[in-house]
Amino acid sequence: MSAPTKPAAAHPGQLATAAVRALSPYVPGKPISELQREYGISDVIKLASNENPYGPSPAVVAAIQAAIADVWLYPDGSAHELKQALAAHLALPVECLTVGNGSNELLLMLAETFLNVQHSAVCSQYGFAIYPLVIRATGAACLEAPAYAPGAAMPYGHDLDAMLRVIRADTRLVFIANPNNPTGTWVEHAALKRFIEAVPAHALVVLDEAYLEFAELSGVPSGLPWLTDHPNLVVLRTFSKGYGLAGLRIGYAVSHPEVADAMNRYRPAFNVGNLAQAAAIAALRDPAHVRDAARRIVGERVRVEAALRAMGLQFAPSAGNFLMVDCGRSAAQVYEQMLRGGVIVRPIGGYGLPHHLRISIGLPEQNDRMLKLLGSLLPAAQAAGSA
Repeated sequence: MSAPTKPAAAHPGQLATAAVRALSPYVPGKPISELQREYGISDVIKLASNENPYGPSPAVVAAIQAAIADVWLYPDGSAHELKQALAAHLALPVECLTVGNGSNELLLMLAETFLNVQHSAVCSQYGFAIYPLVIRATGAACLEAPAYAPGAAMPYGHDLDAMLRVIRADTRLVFIANPNNPTGTWVEHAALKRFIEAVPAHALVVLDEAYLEFAELSGVPSGLPWLTDHPNLVVLRTFSKGYGLAGLRIGYAVSHPEVADAMNRYRPAFNVGNLAQAAAIAALRDPAHVRDAARRIVGERVRVEAALRAMGLQFAPSAGNFLMVDCGRSAAQVYEQMLRGGVIVRPIGGYGLPHHLRISIGLPEQNDRMLKLLGSLLPAAQAAGSA
């Protein structure tokens, strides 16, 4: 007698948790290779993902090449040398550090470590899209505070008073990006400090400083010095932006040792590879390269801002390496037209901003090409040019 066959599940996707099934996945910027395949365009520039066009320093490239010899070995799971280098760089104990496969993994670690279906977490309208995604994946309630209105002094920026008002007794995480992606807006230092002091101890304030290297040049300092007085503060950093290592995926969190211990209990083994660890250590030893690239990029951002104003186009204030530009019409249509011109930018309709594009600051010649193409497509720019 043959054994009965097991019926196949009609809808195996239904086996996923309800929280995960309800998620809308994060859609990254279009890769250059994808545009080349789709449209047959060979001369492409990408200004969509806030990458550093100057890349890492030669010393970092050399460290990566040297580390390739050991790529067949598992990486140091504790990232000992990298943590020692970070501790020296930050003048903080190693026990405060958690390394991640980019800061995105650290956001996931925080959510998985501190949230469940009995909890809530707070983020701002127009805040980074990964925040609500990692919150909702745990089954926790995502409490979104309204941002400032377009006509405010910091249009589309975090309204800290509104964020305080939505914090509940079950809130465990509060996410703030400073400066924020995709808007570029920032929170003034004194106001941010008052906010952290006002957040109840049962909630961790996650201060995402992914764009720190550009923000500091724009007068937006780090909140890291407040860590000693505020054990519920967690500061996130990344090597993707200012250090030019987006392709290697490495970031770190700085927190109270007890918070770091909890995160490191959940952190996947070998989550940061050999090449990434070697590159990050070398990058910390060459701060001059990072400062020089950041100065060039911020200088170009100021120049692009002036060009956009001359074209009659509006944009949000930015302390990052990108600008959020109001197209005055469907940004998705402008995006498609720019793709056909070989320029990749980022429509952000998914953030509830259907008329805006996020445009990264590239090399001067790339920015010039983008401005020329954008000006040919937008009515405001065309009207300004004919005035």
